[in-house]
Amino acid sequence: MTLYSNPASVHSHRARIVLAEKGIVIDIVSVQNDELPEDLLDLNPYHSTPTLLDRDLVLYDSRVIMEYIDERFPHPPLMPVDPVSRAQVRLALYRVEKDWYSLAEQFDKAADKKQAAQVRKQLQESLLSSADVFAAKRFFLSDEFSLVDASVAPLLWRLPAYGIELNGNAAQPIRRYMDSMFARRSFKESLTDVELEMRQ
Repeated sequence: MTLYSNPASVHSHRARIVLAEKGIVIDIVSVQNDELPEDLLDLNPYHSTPTLLDRDLVLYDSRVIMEYIDERFPHPPLMPVDPVSRAQVRLALYRVEKDWYSLAEQFDKAADKKQAAQVRKQLQESLLSSADVFAAKRFFLSDEFSLVDASVAPLLWRLPAYGIELNGNAAQPIRRYMDSMFARRSFKESLTDVELEMRQ
């Protein structure tokens, strides 16, 4: 198995977290989106990262990759067993991507400082409005680490890069969650040098 991974991408990061959480050692090829190797250009019609190769199988959507790794290597499970709970996890993943990832991508593509400031404010307010969700359980909407945590944690890691500080009492549950996630062995192992610099 080989994972083509962008060392700065939140999407690549969450795939690397799942691999680390499972204790899977595979070849991780570090690539920039503007300097993709020719074999990857041939394999992935969207020329995007992450891209996972497993023998003849090629996967190139981070959520598809995460779920595939979870099913291919079932221990520890990162999705619940019963259909209702699995659907709830998938819905939570959808909302994380729709509400937070989309704003992070808008920030990265902002045309000027004014637009970046507007997106930054939206993302900060959206996170703070979800503080009760972070406080409800040990993990995000769950008593066990799941694919949702593997998606939320890399976004929160990047908050300093977005110029977002979560201060005050209202943000305490989010800060506690962040401390817990960032202290996990799998999270530490998933970080690239570029990602480490985001918080130095």
